[in-house]
Amino acid sequence: MHYYQFNIGDYASHTRHLNLLEDLAYRRLLDAYYLHEKPLDIDSTAVARHIGMREHTDIVDAVLNEFFEVVDGSFVNQRADKEIQAYKGKIEQASRAGKASAERRSNARSTDVQPNIKQETLTINHKPSNTPPDGVSQSVWDDFVKQRKAKKAPVSDTVITKIRNQAEKAGWSLEDALAEICARGWTGFNAEWVKEKQTFAQVAADVARTTVPAPANQDAALKEIMADRKKAVPMPAHIRDQINSAFKRA
Repeated sequence: MHYYQFNIGDYASHTRHLNLLEDLAYRRLLDAYYLHEKPLDIDSTAVARHIGMREHTDIVDAVLNEFFEVVDGSFVNQRADKEIQAYKGKIEQASRAGKASAERRSNARSTDVQPNIKQETLTINHKPSNTPPDGVSQSVWDDFVKQRKAKKAPVSDTVITKIRNQAEKAGWSLEDALAEICARGWTGFNAEWVKEKQTFAQVAADVARTTVPAPANQDAALKEIMADRKKAVPMPAHIRDQINSAFKRA
């Protein structure tokens, strides 16, 4: 272990009677115990040398006998053993969790790329990009494909189906929609995008119908009215004067 919890209050209550060298020996003995995660050698001289206090073997021996106990020919510290076991338990638990997570990821990847025996092989048929859909000329299709490639946009059945649906919604043919896409530099097509254009065209057509009279020969009644207008003679002057005088008296 390169880290262990240190309770300052607990340590102070048990070591208040130690002098500086004894306190130093105890701290170094604990560090060596936790670092190597095993009991200390029964030979206090060897232990003193190991912790850099070979000139103070007597002090090291006294501390060992006060705070450690001899078990199976080694100096053991019960409190330190509990901390080491708890640490090892956490490491083992984290290792199991990591292995389980790695196994789940491995199984997920295997499921994604490897079909099982019961799965059927799927065959997806795509039209070649150089073959236009029904009702679309080769020239318009070539322009559309070229533009999509320039924009790094895919040409797929899904894309064409979406454009066809929007074209039908706008009352356009698929070819007209693709031509409009090419002309405007669009990537796709939406019925709302051409709604304003359709409205303007409709208004223009309505104005033309209401301001430009149809040829006379298209309506028999209108033709008769125009003929009668040509036969009419101007109102006599004295009759017009009498009418105007009557309006003034009224």
